[in-house]
Amino acid sequence: ANQLLNEWVPNERLRLHMKQVAAVMKAWAIEKENADEQTARKWELAGLLHDADWEKNPDDHCRIIIEELEKRNIDPEVIHCIASHGPRYFGVEPQNNMDKMIYAFDELSGFIHAAALIRPTRYEGMDVKSIQKKLKTPSFAAQVNRDDISDALSRINIPLEELILFIIKHQQIIQ
Repeated sequence: ANQLLNEWVPNERLRLHMKQVAAVMKAWAIEKENADEQTARKWELAGLLHDADWEKNPDDHCRIIIEELEKRNIDPEVIHCIASHGPRYFGVEPQNNMDKMIYAFDELSGFIHAAALIRPTRYEGMDVKSIQKKLKTPSFAAQVNRDDISDALSRINIPLEELILFIIKHQQIIQ
């Protein structure tokens, strides 16, 4: 997976985003889903490769990486999870918790990282309220789709505050 990531994604920032989503996904699987190591690795793999075709093939995003993973006989759950990380764009609805959580983490993870980049202490001391305030500022990290964040939150029964805190805690280890 790391070899594929390095071959397919030359942009260091995008690779960092994918590694951060992978770390958050794995941590959620272990801490909140009580997943065994094999299941947690599936969550991590989905996070690691979810945007692998974005940079080189933005018009065919998800289709290209899914075709590649199918050729490599990757677990269909991982493939479906990747396909469902943007249901409004890709037309694949999240079905299980892994699918729903990658959708919830994807945009929010990027947003929180953008907030960390403008802070002198990065993630250290970052609080939930400052992230919530920035979410209400459309000009901050304008490329992050707030509608996707809202839609993802509507599909899970987890408060935004809890997700933000979880992402801050687990994402800061991957910088």
